[in-house]
Amino acid sequence: MVFGVANWVMTAAFLFSVAVQYNDPDPVRWMLIYGSGSIACILGSFRRLKRYVLPATVGAAALGWAASIAPRVIGKTTFGAMFESFHMTNSVVEEAREMGGLLIVAGWMLVLTLVSKQHGTTETLTGQANRQ
Repeated sequence: MVFGVANWVMTAAFLFSVAVQYNDPDPVRWMLIYGSGSIACILGSFRRLKRYVLPATVGAAALGWAASIAPRVIGKTTFGAMFESFHMTNSVVEEAREMGGLLIVAGWMLVLTLVSKQHGTTETLTGQANRQ
């Protein structure tokens, strides 16, 4: 039950993230990563993740993207600076926020991947049909 609630909270967070990207200079790629994360969450909530491929792929993409931003951010700003203002204070803070969002996506996709794999393994071991 805790997982189900957490998954719906993450679904809402990812959908909110999609909605606020409309004024971003490059909204499509951000909408795609957050939208893909929300789709994986929704499918996971309804046990429609047939395999762990979707969350694993979304998570890997988010992690790779975050890693590409990391050299421009790490050591150049503080964690607290990301939350001092909702406005863009400078490009380093903005990229730190972006990297943080991508790491959240990657982290939750890891959770979905592990849960999806566990459910598939359990059903296979018990001999039941895979109903995910």
